[in-house]
Amino acid sequence: MSRLAALTGGTGFLGRHAAAALAAQGWRLRMLARRMPDLPELAATPIELIPGRLSDPHALARLVEDAEVVIHMAGLVKARGEAEFMAANAEGTRALARAWRGHAPDARFVLVSSMAAREPALSAYAASKRAGEAELTALAADAAADWRILRPAAIYGAHDAESLKVLKLADAPVQVMLNGAAARVAMIDVRDAAEAIAAFAAHPGDGATYELTDARADGYSWPELTAAAAAALGRAPRPLRLPAPLLRLIGAFGAAAQLLTGSAEMLTPGKAREILHADWSGDPALAPPAAIWRPRIALADGLRDMAAWARAEDRL
Repeated sequence: MSRLAALTGGTGFLGRHAAAALAAQGWRLRMLARRMPDLPELAATPIELIPGRLSDPHALARLVEDAEVVIHMAGLVKARGEAEFMAANAEGTRALARAWRGHAPDARFVLVSSMAAREPALSAYAASKRAGEAELTALAADAAADWRILRPAAIYGAHDAESLKVLKLADAPVQVMLNGAAARVAMIDVRDAAEAIAAFAAHPGDGATYELTDARADGYSWPELTAAAAAALGRAPRPLRLPAPLLRLIGAFGAAAQLLTGSAEMLTPGKAREILHADWSGDPALAPPAAIWRPRIALADGLRDMAAWARAEDRL
């Protein structure tokens, strides 16, 4: 019988690609979800569904039972406040890690975090991702535990509303740069990130943390990013820098909208601080071993593929 991978977040943007990559490598899939997901990429792949949430210890015990690897991708990227971020990204990780140590201690555990976790003071999101890593580290103190943490850089690709905003900005008469020319942003195509997750799922872990980027681990400047997005659409780049005070003001409006409507907004003061952070390049000390995984999709190719999808779906 093929190996069993237990997944959280398998229905999300990254999760659905990771599930497909795992299935292509012969893994059986078991997912925690509230309902059967609609995943065209996996239409021919049997998926065992465990109904439930990260707050349900019985569902988590069923999820991890007999699994060879537990891959935690579930979490929130936008929320109505710090408490909501912490409940999903920190407490959720603690609950799943407890289920792993209690019901499948010989399984491998792969936590998919975020590069934002290295700067927890910037935002509630970043703090919650760092807290989730700390929860896993505390519960995996046993030297025999098999685990690791993966921190993807900025993920882009088809089938994602947030990625699509990048192309919509590039499709405007000018391409908005959200930070100064000296700032660096590492990127990774969702397909490469998914392949990395599948690769690390098959290799023993030693508790290390790795950052996932494309081949440009040093990242891109904002002029490079805007030029690449414009080129993907066949446009000549016309970059326009958005002043930092204006971005902060937009973030403040997002926070006010949350208070007024009770809905979660993506662009908040914390997200503005993340965007304006000067260095989101990859740390060479946290580069994954090339023997396990290396990126294959260049930014220009990934954006071009995303643009083709957006046009085929009439999203632009």
